[in-house]
Amino acid sequence: MLDVKDLHASVEGKEILKGLSLHLAKGEVVAIMGPNGSGKSTLANVIMGHPKYEASGSVTLEGANVLAMAPDERAQKGLFLSFQYPSEIPGVTLFNFLRTAINAQRKARGEENLRLFEYTKLLEEKMALLHMNSAFKERYLNEGFSGGEKKRAEILQLAMLNPKVAILDETDSGLDIDALKIVAEGINAVKNGEKAILLITHYQRILDYIKPDRILILKDGKIVKEGGPELAHELEKEGYTGFD
Repeated sequence: MLDVKDLHASVEGKEILKGLSLHLAKGEVVAIMGPNGSGKSTLANVIMGHPKYEASGSVTLEGANVLAMAPDERAQKGLFLSFQYPSEIPGVTLFNFLRTAINAQRKARGEENLRLFEYTKLLEEKMALLHMNSAFKERYLNEGFSGGEKKRAEILQLAMLNPKVAILDETDSGLDIDALKIVAEGINAVKNGEKAILLITHYQRILDYIKPDRILILKDGKIVKEGGPELAHELEKEGYTGFD
């Protein structure tokens, strides 16, 4: 589904990704782990088209050249990024933000806007699936949200937009154990055989709740090891020093 081949990326003349390659199949959950500065967030940002990075190599989604697309085109084709540090948007409710995003994608596909009652029904269904209070949708996006609430709002976006490939950049960052369980439950609720998930994390603990099919170790801009879920436990014991 998503193929990354010999991907190089640099910012301000500093090379961060150094020939990275990976494949993400339909229905697969793949975790990427690695130390600080290894290139995990850079990988996510390059795939989504962040303009500060210079990139070369190949990124394709179902055969389409992702690197040739603008960021909004990538989202319309089915790519999604859950941010490590979601931005606050005062004055824009979660309800209106999601409605605008969904209708923008429908327009790109040549479809009509969702009627208000259809959209409201869909939103309430997804919020119930994620065990979210209905009043949450009237709050301004991320303004005054706790860390856990921001991450739950990101997973709600994932559930509503239903992308082909979801990249979750350190979704567990800053969460206490209760918030972590809630967010993991939300991710498990929306994953299916049609959606691929790339889960970027530092720690093994989220993998106790979201079982990956594979784990990739990223170090110094390259994938240095691939394995099953047991690889995370090996990392917890030995750290990254043994992977080169």
